[in-house]
Amino acid sequence: MISIRPFTATDAAAYQALRLAALQDAPTAFASSYEEECNRPLDKVAARLGPQPGESCVFGAFVDGALVGMVGLKRDEHIKLAHKAFVWGVYVAPTMRGRGAGQKLMKAALDHAASWPGLRQVYLGVNAVNQPAIRLYERMGFATYGRESACMIVNGEAIDELLMVWILDDGR
Repeated sequence: MISIRPFTATDAAAYQALRLAALQDAPTAFASSYEEECNRPLDKVAARLGPQPGESCVFGAFVDGALVGMVGLKRDEHIKLAHKAFVWGVYVAPTMRGRGAGQKLMKAALDHAASWPGLRQVYLGVNAVNQPAIRLYERMGFATYGRESACMIVNGEAIDELLMVWILDDGR
């Protein structure tokens, strides 16, 4: 059974191991690279994970205590943009794909975002050819609002990114 919960600083080693695996497994899915993160000190990783109420949260998906997926959520820091948050770092281990972990992670992140006062929308970017992720985001209620050509260059290849948004529909 898949359980979802926010990370705490004590999850830093497991998070870092999965994050590094994700950066190697899917380099075109992340702006960061393995080379940029492989030597990041564990205390800096732990600081990234600690929940900051109303500002950020990182969730993990666990099966029998083992970390199998993750998603980050961060509110925009600028006053004029504080009605928005963005999803980052979505990853599910290959052995767990297609089993509902991604959907549960996204639901936890969106439910959490909806609890933040004044939040109106959540946005994300996704590799334009990553059809499984795009389908997941569409099932969760995200809509494409644009495309950034050559958002990243990975090993000399230009990677386009779809820009997607989820609008809270509670009348705000």
